[in-house]
Amino acid sequence: MPAAPRRLNIVLVSEKRRALLLGLGLDGKDGHVRITKGEDFALFGGSEKTHAKMQEKAVEFADELKKRGKSLSDASRAEIREIADKIGLNPPRRRARAR
Repeated sequence: MPAAPRRLNIVLVSEKRRALLLGLGLDGKDGHVRITKGEDFALFGGSEKTHAKMQEKAVEFADELKKRGKSLSDASRAEIREIADKIGLNPPRRRARAR
């Protein structure tokens, strides 16, 4: 009699949610590869000026999270939007057109 096929039981353990602020600079034309990584952010590319600005905003974002006693993974979407607005990451929102 053939042996019964073995079954493999896999238990998935939920890991803590991991969030990352990602910055992509697309204007780097000088041949340099710029990469900056932090605890909750990763920045890639850009001209020297653009990459420096991304670094500045990433640090401001991290500082604001720290003031609130949170990590990026712990912050709600509303908090993330609020911080982004506060430090100037989000463009002004357009008003809905009246129809």
